[in-house]
Amino acid sequence: MTHLVFFCGHAGTGKTTLAKKLIGPLMQASATPFCLLDKDTLFGGYSAAAMAMLTGDPNDRDSPLFLQHLRDPEYRGLLDTARDNLELGVSALVVGPLSREVRERRLFDRAWLGIGADVTLRVVWVYTSEEMAHQRIVARGNPNDAYKLAHWDEYRQRRFVPSGDICKDLLMFDNTAPTRADYEALLARVVGEPPVAPAMLPPLPV
Repeated sequence: MTHLVFFCGHAGTGKTTLAKKLIGPLMQASATPFCLLDKDTLFGGYSAAAMAMLTGDPNDRDSPLFLQHLRDPEYRGLLDTARDNLELGVSALVVGPLSREVRERRLFDRAWLGIGADVTLRVVWVYTSEEMAHQRIVARGNPNDAYKLAHWDEYRQRRFVPSGDICKDLLMFDNTAPTRADYEALLARVVGEPPVAPAMLPPLPV
């Protein structure tokens, strides 16, 4: 059985770092190979070139123009790549904000994703406080964050905290200062039912 695991959340929450930390133990715990598909790695260079041509600013990754014309094709390519791997028997750990898709619960729609009932599906929402996220974005110094930081009040309006029915089956993970026990608990939930006892999980990197 293959697994499709999403690590979603706003910028600065540490999605990619968390995914890289857990993918090795996840492969061991599930006894299946995984590929890591990060939206920025797959499409960052293409989007930079496209925005440079359209606006003269290759780092313009959050403007209305980008969101209207490039956002959805990027995500569709990300999901198509994940599906190709699943069809080859390789599980996929997909990293990207995907906030709209979480809010609209598209990531739980197997028909929309194009996957069958034989794929184990998990969606993790990685979060931290707005202040902590802002600090991390500033500290990492990524040019792609320039638009966010210059228009923070506008950007922050797009940040939301899943609640109510949106949270059904959504695995919430506070990535502010997680402990080893927190990582182990998340890994157990991602692997599936019945839960894997933390003591039986492969060792996590420190």
